[in-house]
Amino acid sequence: MQKFYQIMEEKIKNSLSSIGYSDEFVIITSSNRPDLGEFQYNGVMNLAKIYHQNPRDIADKLVSVLEKDSFFKNVNMAGPGFINLSISDEALINFINHNDYSYEAKNKLIFLDYGGANVAKPLHVGHLRSANIGEALKRLCEYLGYKTISDAHLGDWGRPLGLVIYELSLRNPDWKFFDKDYKGEYERVSITPELLKEVYPYASSKAKDDEDYLNGAREMTKRLQQRERGIFALWQIIMEVSKNDIKNAYDRLNTHFDLYKGESDADEYTSELLDYLNKQNVVIESEGAKVIPVSKDTDKLEIPPMLLIKSDGGILYSTTELATLYERIKNYNPDEIWYVVDKRQELHFTQVFRAAQKSKIIDDNHKLEFIGFGTMNGKDGKPFKTRDGGVMELTTLLEDVKGECLKRLNESIKDNRDNIAEDIMLSTIKYADMLPNTETDYNFDLEKFCSLEGKTGPYILYSTIRMKSLLKKAEEQNLKYDSLKVLRGSFVRDLILTLTNFDNVLMSAFNNKSLNDITDYLYKIATTFNRFYTENIILSESDEDLRSSWLYLTSIVYKVNNILLNILAINVPERM
Repeated sequence: MQKFYQIMEEKIKNSLSSIGYSDEFVIITSSNRPDLGEFQYNGVMNLAKIYHQNPRDIADKLVSVLEKDSFFKNVNMAGPGFINLSISDEALINFINHNDYSYEAKNKLIFLDYGGANVAKPLHVGHLRSANIGEALKRLCEYLGYKTISDAHLGDWGRPLGLVIYELSLRNPDWKFFDKDYKGEYERVSITPELLKEVYPYASSKAKDDEDYLNGAREMTKRLQQRERGIFALWQIIMEVSKNDIKNAYDRLNTHFDLYKGESDADEYTSELLDYLNKQNVVIESEGAKVIPVSKDTDKLEIPPMLLIKSDGGILYSTTELATLYERIKNYNPDEIWYVVDKRQELHFTQVFRAAQKSKIIDDNHKLEFIGFGTMNGKDGKPFKTRDGGVMELTTLLEDVKGECLKRLNESIKDNRDNIAEDIMLSTIKYADMLPNTETDYNFDLEKFCSLEGKTGPYILYSTIRMKSLLKKAEEQNLKYDSLKVLRGSFVRDLILTLTNFDNVLMSAFNNKSLNDITDYLYKIATTFNRFYTENIILSESDEDLRSSWLYLTSIVYKVNNILLNILAINVPERM
């Protein structure tokens, strides 16, 4: 089914064609002069340049054709040739009754890399935006009909694991994992998330001050990456425990991945990648290291070569990243790969993307997208820290917000308070996280974002629950509604016109890779619905057609709200 704006654009195109003009890219916008019209077409000035005619003459002809179309109730010209359009009641009623808000499946696979948690370490507040933005973009892609694969891309193969295993070897020297000559089965040892949470910070801190300790961790990292039997077996136990803990944390954020692969998976492809790159003749030596030059003549800033192998033979993060990309193309062959990562890593990904293009790991049929996000800071504009100055754990932030939500929860609610507060907490954090443009840094103000007023998650939830409650009461009173029959009442037209922008909002979010289009739109829907709700006494309206029309319109708004909230991975509680 054609979308609302597509219908208007087709009508403009057909009308122009009937009077001898062609505009391939008709763009309709909401009017900034509602006193003149609800929508506006400004393409006449461009046509006047192409056809060397007076824009007002072209506009006059176009208005005379559009006025005859029953889709519009008012068409007029303003200024040098701006066309103002207002929609007929019949067209708006038809839109509400027949628009299905669905999208056809597309034969395109989008692979999304977000999350980026490190194994053996708890998630901290820095992991929040990647999880929230990545999950919402994935759900947006799926709603628009794209196939998706999401990968948490865990940090599971570098020195942090070497530090953890080395410290465990000092505390438990009798474990058979550390005996290179042991050939038997390994006993299951007690490793918990709490233990790992304690071990890594201790080992990391000690390695900074103790050179011998650091060298021991380096040696352990080497043994792990050589897949020494015992060390690798212990690593697998650590991975199992840590991965389950990470999954639980992401589950609480309503963030779910298809794959929990990591740098260890890419490591298996490193040798194959290096052989391939050498055959492509893209690798050169530089001061004993091997690099891939990736600069271009058009660069305004210097783009250094991508370092592939260090002079001591060690591989780097960029090598692992390229190996990961190589593996994804080989095994999944996605049309696009989106990386949702801190914007400060842009240079790193520019180098990797260019190396992939230069070596023909990807071709013109593959698109790589870097989606860099800004930092979430505290109310004071400084990074979230613990009282002792460390990075705040994600669970600490979630519990702080949940506690504030519990304090504000209606005291009449006795049952299920904890789960309701959890849902409100999630809406508070996610809505605030996606309200600014993706690349923008922002300050998280606990009291402000927990408020039931303004652009907040709780306000959107409250409005959605109000819709649901109204429909439930109508059901209890056996009031029927199956279509919009009449278009009367305060703010009804405004509400419908807001709904006509649904598809534009989703496409803008998709094209810009930013969710603030959706958060702003949700706020506009909520405020417009609340005005409509306040001005019309819906359930007790005596005119049956009018009452059923209002209820049906409410059901459509409720449906749209739930679609958008689901894209943002926000749950709607029963009450609040």
